[in-house]
Amino acid sequence: MFELQIKSILKDTFGFEKFRLLQQEIIRNILSKKDTLIIMPTGSGKSLCYQLPALIFEGLTIVISPLISLMKDQVEQLHEMGIRAVFLNSSLTYSEYQFNINLILKNKIKLVYLAPEAMLTQNILTIFSKVKIDCITIDEAHCISEWGHDFRPEYRQLIEVRKLFPKAVCVALTATATPRVQQDIKDNLEFEKSNEFISSFNRENLFLQIIHKTEPVYQTLEFLEKFPNQSGIIYCFSRKQVDDLYLILEEKGFSVKPYHAGLPDEERKLNQELFIKDDVQIIVATIAFGMGINKPNIRFVFHFDLPKNIEGYYQEIGRAGRDGLKAHCLLLFGYGDISKIKYFINQKEGDEKRISYFHLDALVNFCETNVCRRIPLLNYFGEKYTRVNCGMCDNCGEEAKDLIDITIQAQKFLSCMKRTGEYFGAGHIIDILRGSKAQKVLDRNHHLLSTYNIGNDLSKKQWFHLSRQFIQQKLINKDTQYGSLKITPKGREILRNNHSVKGLLIEEKVKFKKIKEVDYEFDHSLFEKLRKKRKEIADEKAIPPFIIFHDTSLIEMAAFFPQTKTNFMKISGVGKTKLEKYGKIFIDIITNYCLEFGIEEKMKEDRTQYKLKLENSEHKVDTQKTTSAFEKIREEFPKAYEKWTELDDDLLKESFQIDNDIYELAKLFQRKAGAIRSRLRKIGLIK
Repeated sequence: MFELQIKSILKDTFGFEKFRLLQQEIIRNILSKKDTLIIMPTGSGKSLCYQLPALIFEGLTIVISPLISLMKDQVEQLHEMGIRAVFLNSSLTYSEYQFNINLILKNKIKLVYLAPEAMLTQNILTIFSKVKIDCITIDEAHCISEWGHDFRPEYRQLIEVRKLFPKAVCVALTATATPRVQQDIKDNLEFEKSNEFISSFNRENLFLQIIHKTEPVYQTLEFLEKFPNQSGIIYCFSRKQVDDLYLILEEKGFSVKPYHAGLPDEERKLNQELFIKDDVQIIVATIAFGMGINKPNIRFVFHFDLPKNIEGYYQEIGRAGRDGLKAHCLLLFGYGDISKIKYFINQKEGDEKRISYFHLDALVNFCETNVCRRIPLLNYFGEKYTRVNCGMCDNCGEEAKDLIDITIQAQKFLSCMKRTGEYFGAGHIIDILRGSKAQKVLDRNHHLLSTYNIGNDLSKKQWFHLSRQFIQQKLINKDTQYGSLKITPKGREILRNNHSVKGLLIEEKVKFKKIKEVDYEFDHSLFEKLRKKRKEIADEKAIPPFIIFHDTSLIEMAAFFPQTKTNFMKISGVGKTKLEKYGKIFIDIITNYCLEFGIEEKMKEDRTQYKLKLENSEHKVDTQKTTSAFEKIREEFPKAYEKWTELDDDLLKESFQIDNDIYELAKLFQRKAGAIRSRLRKIGLIK
């Protein structure tokens, strides 16, 4: 019924050729006036799922959002696409507020954004009772659940609002929700199971890395060297740590500002705005920063301290790479941070305390795992990750390490623990093993133990590295409140010589490699010229640069060099409105650049040429190179050149009905996009 209209709006207004996974199904469901629960990771296009139907509905779409900054960004983006939208919040003057109310009452607005507290007021309810409400969208819906990491009581009252507008379809969206939180949302809003859409929680473009916290400031500086002139967030546990690290980075010449609840409101607001507008590259912040931040070009998220739980960690890293380009997420893991978190957990009581300990244990297990990081991370959200190697985490991305037998070292360490009653931490055990004459050792007569001085062949640093491996391999447990070590049943088996232990004597130097944003080549000099022009336009309009174009759009321009309106419209994120506003400006820059350097325009459909370049000297076929090319193709597309089966055809037909994006289908079937297109023609699904 709405298919042609949907496709037209998708390209002409939003600038996209294809839907992402689940978007089309969700939009159909909403347009059919079926209440809809959407669980999709950050950056997967949740907003489009309710914004596009809003342009088709006759009446108003209400968007309930928890943060003023998010409302402002969303409305500015919609205005740039020619969509009539307003927000109602305390940032408006009285006259501005009344002006927006009048637009709503005159039916001149398609979307209105407001906070849940505002939505519950009698004044707002009276205003909305005078217009046709077609859709009520609840963003950050995990705030409904007491099991969520960000529970807000006023969210649970929104069910009463639903009852006042029974003809309006209700949409609930969130990026972070465990199965228990999902159920709580559905129960509270009285949703039917058949109308929920749960996408994968896997953010494939995020590189996940966790390293032991040894010299945190030095580790931070070393990491930041890889990201010159790029946006990122550094999260710290306390306000004091934020202030201290900010001063160090500022002194080192970084473009940086602090953000925490202890700063004056005006300073906090200014620092956030500077960051969003690319006037400042780095924000050092507590968890007070980030919820609802709609800045797509964040290239890294750095956890200086351990977050409180996996949900918090997932939401915080979710602020990176929202534009779909690759981003780096690094966490410094120190056992001392666990004690800080436990101190605050112990201030709680009953279920709240029990739930907090459950969340912390899951996070520590995630940090200590030796398997692909995505396995425990996605499992926490009820999703099974079946790939053995994701290629985008530290446990998968590195080459296999040459492990040696460290059974003797483990037995020495465990034996010393046993002889001291399992009351002490790693530092004291290591002092005994290395024959220290420290007063603490002598006072307890630990210099008389048989394990005294039996480990002086290794340095203190090596023993600490070994102790962390023993914890990771579950030979010992650490009491995170007092720091004492306890031998596990697995550790006792090692003492009895029933098993061996493999590991590393020397901690390898951590390498921070620069992650390429995309898998195809683009002209970096042209990209910088386009980025500079985007910033100039954004400053003139007093809006963030990404509202003009995302980095993904600029990278495509710098890869395909579009020099006509037709080809410029093929760039992701370019719709009719943006073509009219900015097309000539950017086409002129690209055309002049191509004339200067003798570069030819390329068709966007030829994207695969950037993934594989076959050099064929004097048009002669080189068998070795051809074989190598096939091998490269098979590395990326394991099923390339394999014969299609009837089962494959059936799955392709079914998948094509769900998502007709050729490149997404290519990933799913592990074949080249051209092969997918050819097969679709053969079975009659496309012409």
